[in-house]
Amino acid sequence: MKEEGIRVIFDATHSVQRPGGLGGSTGGDGILAPVLARAAVATGVDGVFMEVHSNPAEALSDGPNQIPLTEIEGVLKRLIAVHEAAHG
Repeated sequence: MKEEGIRVIFDATHSVQRPGGLGGSTGGDGILAPVLARAAVATGVDGVFMEVHSNPAEALSDGPNQIPLTEIEGVLKRLIAVHEAAHG
């Protein structure tokens, strides 16, 4: 896509989603979203989408995939560091 001039946005939180993973609702591994986001940034994506919530356990939708709001500053700082290291 990028070679065609299309900007690539990586959806970190939906990439760890497991539809129906909790039986009647969506499950997921939100703890892995920042890891996959770092990998995506290292490969050169143009942006990262992440769902963030003050209390993912109480989110009405996609809670297991979300990144806690208290962690987002550290996640973003690490993404910036990876981008600078990989793309100067």
